[in-house]
Amino acid sequence: MVKVSISDPATCAGPSGPFSHVYVTITDVQANVSSTAGNSDSGWKDLTPNLSKQPQQIDLLGQASNNCFLATLGDVQQLQAGNYQQIRLILADNNTTIANSPCGNSANCVILASDNSVHTLQLSSETKTGLKIPSGQIASGGFNVTAGQTKDLNIDFDTCASIVQNGNGQFRLKPVLHAGEVSTTSTSINGKVLDKTTGSPVNGTVLVALEQKDATGVDRIVMSTLANVDGSFVFCPIPAGTYDVVIVGVRSDGIAYQPSIVTSITNGETTGNVNLYVATVGTQGSATLQGAVTSENSVNAGTVVDVALSALETVGTATQAATYTIPLLPTATQHSATLSLSTQSSTSCGAGGDCVNYTMTLPAGGSYVGTYSSSGVTLTQSAPLATYVVDGIAFVSSSGGQMNCSPSEQKTQAYALSNNFSISVGTLAFTQCQ
Repeated sequence: MVKVSISDPATCAGPSGPFSHVYVTITDVQANVSSTAGNSDSGWKDLTPNLSKQPQQIDLLGQASNNCFLATLGDVQQLQAGNYQQIRLILADNNTTIANSPCGNSANCVILASDNSVHTLQLSSETKTGLKIPSGQIASGGFNVTAGQTKDLNIDFDTCASIVQNGNGQFRLKPVLHAGEVSTTSTSINGKVLDKTTGSPVNGTVLVALEQKDATGVDRIVMSTLANVDGSFVFCPIPAGTYDVVIVGVRSDGIAYQPSIVTSITNGETTGNVNLYVATVGTQGSATLQGAVTSENSVNAGTVVDVALSALETVGTATQAATYTIPLLPTATQHSATLSLSTQSSTSCGAGGDCVNYTMTLPAGGSYVGTYSSSGVTLTQSAPLATYVVDGIAFVSSSGGQMNCSPSEQKTQAYALSNNFSISVGTLAFTQCQ
């Protein structure tokens, strides 16, 4: 038996973010035990059969019940035992009629916080065949169901990394999804962030990221949220496991804090009070990395790809080091922890490729790191200044999680900050793309 829910601890909701509402209409959720099954292959099991007749419209920035679940999708369904390696989420076409839809004549839309204007959320053809959540984005590498069990499957929809504004002003869905088994009773990590100098909550904006190691040992963000005005934060629901919490922030006067990292915390535990240290480097305590991404197909012609960009920092000694994703600073132009881009044809790209330029604003100071303890966390600074690697992963446009290009991941060299806090980094050149 399986029950499906959806969640989204968003970082881009108004008033600080650009959106007051983001509506999507879900018509089905399916799962497959094969990690390589295509859209038309057999083996897809329907987890929400009732949604095909009664699609469910959800505000991804809505108020979650108990800070956890935005909605339960359909009823509990019988599911054949197995280790499910793929999950796909199917959205309604924008021409679908939804009664009393705040989107007007569309099934999916965004509503801007600045003027309450409604904009249709443009979908790709993948919405008809399913937005894929591959095994790499499913906790523990798969959703395992044994005979006689009832499992809760949660899909986390990272809204703020999933919406791209095109040059024509339209908003396009480029979904970033994660999934995993959760408990509806005890499945959270929470804590409180304080300014080390004042001992009070930060007078500004604090972004908190929940991270887990991938197959290569690199910490990847699985959820992110903004701390409340009292400094508190909570992540739920989350699958069972061990996590790291990475925190960045900016004061109301624009001065950045250095990252604080609490390692090795499991669900059901609290970080307690975590201090943020005001940066004492540069004029604002921040740094900018500027670069470009290019994409070509197998005959060296330009082709559009979606790219997820992250800033990685390795801390520790040569014999005992760990690599974390450092979230982008929450500013007026950065509303998600990582950067989502799409390459496109442009005269600036040069011959034979599509491209896109980017700028990332990050903390200039090195991270403070400490291991979780129920008696409190002791943080130690890794280095006075940060050293960053820009990491890019290419996906099939609007697919949700289908890798693209060969190789699908590219990294720049490591850039150590010194007296220069504005650095041009090497181009990430993706080839052999679809």
